[in-house]
Amino acid sequence: MPGLTHFDAKGDAHMVDVSDKAVTSRIATAAGWIRMADATYQMIANGTAKKGDVLGVARLAGIMGAKKTPDLIPLCHPLPVTKVSVDLTLDPDLPGVRVEATVKTTGQTGVEMEALTAVSTASLTVYDMIKAVDKAMEIGGIHVTLKDGGKSGRYIAE
Repeated sequence: MPGLTHFDAKGDAHMVDVSDKAVTSRIATAAGWIRMADATYQMIANGTAKKGDVLGVARLAGIMGAKKTPDLIPLCHPLPVTKVSVDLTLDPDLPGVRVEATVKTTGQTGVEMEALTAVSTASLTVYDMIKAVDKAMEIGGIHVTLKDGGKSGRYIAE
């Protein structure tokens, strides 16, 4: 399977050997959103959710998710993550929450999966904390917005 690095010559899945790759500074940012009913949005904005600080807990969950990525994604390398930031921004136009995560490392492979996992985990945590009042919430748009470092260079989503 040419071009797919997670498959060997026989087509079997394997962990990519990065031992010959240079150690470089790497960064990745991912984004997504969770859309909800206006009343649910107001509950988060006003800080009246029964389970507490929805955005604060989701931020911590996103950070934890980034750190646990190799435990969740079978062929993902464990990396020395040096920074994780997760920003949750209320957006009345959704209505809902926009989630962005940035992950940094110095290593032999990138941190796109960690950034995507941080956004996913934070979004799922928002859902978990307020699902009792809004089961119709929708999570979406999760994608890499920036990747830099390594031989493939810089990628910025359009």
